[in-house]
Amino acid sequence: MSAQEARWAGDVEIIAAETLLQFINHFKGTQLIGDYQSVKDNKPSSDEQDARHASAIPDMAQIKGQENAKRALEIAAAGGHNLLMVGPPGAGKSMMAAALPGILPDLTPRESLEVSMVHSLVGALPDGGIMRTRPYRDPHHSASQPSLVGGGQKVRPGEISLAHHGVLFLDELPEFQRPVLEALRQPLETGQTLVARANAHAVFPAEFQLIAAMNPCRCGYMGDAERECARVPRCGQDYQSKISGPFMDRIDLQIEVPAVSLADITSARKAESSNDIRARVIAARTMQNQRAEILGTDAPLNSRLKTEHIEKICQLDAPTQQMVNQFAEKTKMSARGYYRVLRVARTIDDLAGVNDFILSKQSLAEAINFRRSFSG
Repeated sequence: MSAQEARWAGDVEIIAAETLLQFINHFKGTQLIGDYQSVKDNKPSSDEQDARHASAIPDMAQIKGQENAKRALEIAAAGGHNLLMVGPPGAGKSMMAAALPGILPDLTPRESLEVSMVHSLVGALPDGGIMRTRPYRDPHHSASQPSLVGGGQKVRPGEISLAHHGVLFLDELPEFQRPVLEALRQPLETGQTLVARANAHAVFPAEFQLIAAMNPCRCGYMGDAERECARVPRCGQDYQSKISGPFMDRIDLQIEVPAVSLADITSARKAESSNDIRARVIAARTMQNQRAEILGTDAPLNSRLKTEHIEKICQLDAPTQQMVNQFAEKTKMSARGYYRVLRVARTIDDLAGVNDFILSKQSLAEAINFRRSFSG
């Protein structure tokens, strides 16, 4: 495994020993270990790996309707924001989450190395090569806390670390055990996870983008007069209360995804492709990278900016400040929620090509709208 990974160092001769004894004998001159040429001969090309990965990602053009949700996905991709989609079964929540990697920019060389190191720890590198595409992890809701955040008898990284610089999709969010979800709160803030055991302590990177989906209630049809159960609205309140307020407060974009209408399904109107949306996402992230150099931070994404940076680049004029204050007072919004709204508004302006450090009223209004329904 290590020999295969070493091949990515460049055009160098790789000599791999299967055992320590082989290694010792090679340097003693009693045994000759051959060049690890088979790795070079058998390793798929970078283009082949990328093509194989891309073919498994749905294109945004395949998603019928759901313009509001696709807009939220674009904003999430541009700023690295966490997103929650709430809607009935069959609305396309899982498909939209699976399409997100297709509108994200490629890994930078540094990100590629970081992702590869984590996957190497669990022997999950593709054909022994370095990771070139952003990871997409979608653990089942029965996943245990160690499998999600890391741990075990032999400490290993969990799903959140395997999603480093990529996407972690949690479907049926309320069905996850509450302690498991609560264990994600610190990594969502810090971008890393600490696994402490009596015999070992390990810190793993975990700068993942959380995309979550859930039904509005246990039966899934609250709001549909023809199919909702007799316990409405209590069933929805009970179901959504399985997710704590502090956890929900860490999700920047919280949207309702309605059922797809027959008109949308049969419409011949051509939707935007992932490539078109991806171009705007890359342009917005380029602005963030340039801004990070001015701010002197190595965490350029708007979702990762520190409070002092937000206050510099997310200034508000008097009318806009009043609008935000009214929303915050009405929804009892926390300080964390307030700064997350500003982060989202900054990303919306970036997508529009507005590089003014004073946020536009339109971007703030849209950011508030994406948090209105489920503000904690």
